[in-house]
Amino acid sequence: MHQTNDLRVLVVDDDFRVAALHASYVDEVPGFTALPPVHDARMVPRRVAEERPDLLLLDVYLPQGSGLDLLATLDVDAFVLSAATEVDAVRTAIRRGALGYLVKPFDPKVLAAKLRSYARYRRQLETATVLDQAAIDRAQRTLLAGDDAGVAVVATPTEHAVLAAVAATGEPATVLQVATAVGISRATAQRYLANLVQAGSLRLELTYGSRGRPEHRYLTAE
Repeated sequence: MHQTNDLRVLVVDDDFRVAALHASYVDEVPGFTALPPVHDARMVPRRVAEERPDLLLLDVYLPQGSGLDLLATLDVDAFVLSAATEVDAVRTAIRRGALGYLVKPFDPKVLAAKLRSYARYRRQLETATVLDQAAIDRAQRTLLAGDDAGVAVVATPTEHAVLAAVAATGEPATVLQVATAVGISRATAQRYLANLVQAGSLRLELTYGSRGRPEHRYLTAE
């Protein structure tokens, strides 16, 4: 059952069967809902204005116009899903704002990984009050994390333990708290925490004490 706060995805593909298939892939990812697909490029601007989707899954080759031309005119996040593998097509898609590019046909796990990365990217931006350079870089890394996630990455037992330790504190956790809870050295805890921040599983928060030196504290990214 879909939730009202699900991210809403509009599939644009002239092939009715492919569009329905991609919409079904979207609906299988928790936190996402597929809107009724659009098959006519001329209808896309109107549907975007009416439905206000969070994300488009946009084909390039459309009988009524190019998806790349649409991309340049629509103020909405978009992934390009296309059989087009020409360098010019990919460069144009990225230059015109595509947040991702998937070559059709693709394994549904690849799309699911990209959607989950997109959801984490959205949360990172929406929960921040101010974005410094590190936060912007982290959001961009999170968004791209699905690009090489054709197979889900399985966390190690220690990574699971570190994540659980951070979550159990109920507040931003220090390296020492995590090291003590997991039973590892501070240096090892610091390494795991840094890797989990880079992967987008944790968020880093800097706090300043009386000595003026920043202390790293960690929060879950959810």
